[in-house]
Amino acid sequence: MQPDVTLESSVLDVLDWQILHALVHDARIPFAKLGGILDVSEQTVARRYRALRERGIMHVSGQVNAVPLGHARWVLRIKSTPDKALRLAESLARFPDLSWVTLLSTGSEVTCVSRPRSLERRDALLLHTLPRASQVREVTAHEVMHRFEADEEWPRLSHLFTDEQLRELAPQRSRAAGPGPDTPPDLTPEDEAMLALLGRDGRAPYAQIAAETGWTAPRVARRMTELAQSGVLYFDLDFAIDGMGYTVRAALWLRVRPADLDAVGRAMVNHPEIVFVAATTGPTNMMASILCRDTPHLYRYITERLGALNGITDLEVTPALRVLKQAQTLLDSDRVSPVH
Repeated sequence: MQPDVTLESSVLDVLDWQILHALVHDARIPFAKLGGILDVSEQTVARRYRALRERGIMHVSGQVNAVPLGHARWVLRIKSTPDKALRLAESLARFPDLSWVTLLSTGSEVTCVSRPRSLERRDALLLHTLPRASQVREVTAHEVMHRFEADEEWPRLSHLFTDEQLRELAPQRSRAAGPGPDTPPDLTPEDEAMLALLGRDGRAPYAQIAAETGWTAPRVARRMTELAQSGVLYFDLDFAIDGMGYTVRAALWLRVRPADLDAVGRAMVNHPEIVFVAATTGPTNMMASILCRDTPHLYRYITERLGALNGITDLEVTPALRVLKQAQTLLDSDRVSPVH
């Protein structure tokens, strides 16, 4: 499949893109190993990585998948009075359980993803905080039933590597919200301290985490591996997409015939434009996040790629007017800034 990334339209060069691709595969890959794969020095990789962070192009964070802990993920659509929608979005961006806070192009609707770590925190948001907010007119909550997993995560840059280089990279790790282990791991205060630090910096050194938790560095490494294997911990990259050649971000809300739901999701998740797609509850049964170079690109995607799929009976496209918060970063103009 031809990748959708247009290198000429971004401020990044090929080495930058290669480093980003490697981090998507393995967010904590040692710079010495990556330098060996790319035939550059460890210092060069470290310098490029620091520059990407300092320029606000990308941020690596450790994320908690609440599904193996017994909690659902929700996509919320919140309708507001137009004059207060931006203020509502800014307030929601400060909630630690909320991510991907977006003001839609209508100017009166905000979407976000809720990942509550407890039933109490879920109910506090859905049953108390939002209903009591004067600017909130309506809330629709879509529970994520199944996230479809791509063969290669966005931005899909494997074409920049030789086959040998790809073999040397660590296998791409699953971020899908599967059923998890039979017995969810119990998170200790030390675990929580580690997860909080990884949320701020997914590449925090083992020694730094050890100082924060009181563990030894080897114990930190073992526990991090255990939580990753259980599905509780995964690593994510936030990007400042404007600097990467993209100008249109949108959500797609689809109604799909039940018999075709799985086939449509599996097909869509490997489209170059698609960043996220999931089967959900609610008035629509599938939601996707899409990135396009421009509006004509979005039109071609809807009419050609989506139009070729059987089973889609209805589609709503809601372009983003402004994204205020991604997974673990706030967006300031065209820069990502870690949440502290």
